[in-house]
Amino acid sequence: MITVTVWKKDGEFNKIESKGHAGFDEEGRDIICAAVSALMVNTVNSIDSFTEDVIHVVNEDGYLSLEFIVGPSQDSKLLVDSLMLGLSQIQDSYKKEYLKIVAKEV
Repeated sequence: MITVTVWKKDGEFNKIESKGHAGFDEEGRDIICAAVSALMVNTVNSIDSFTEDVIHVVNEDGYLSLEFIVGPSQDSKLLVDSLMLGLSQIQDSYKKEYLKIVAKEV
């Protein structure tokens, strides 16, 4: 199962962490892993390319984290909202068996 943990500080996104493997299908054929990875990586790349926000990113096999060094800009908030919409739709489509989203307040 993939677990995406979202930390908020004062109601704003602070950090997003994705870890694990969905186990929906064999490696290289797992559409849930591919979808979550694409959404996460695209969000990181979009924040890096389209905003001035400073972020810290760790990307290793089965693990990706994105942390805002300074609170997110309005543009980053929109990009993260889009990420969360996509992840929620995946979670809902597959009955929470392969993807779990956890929210925490810092």
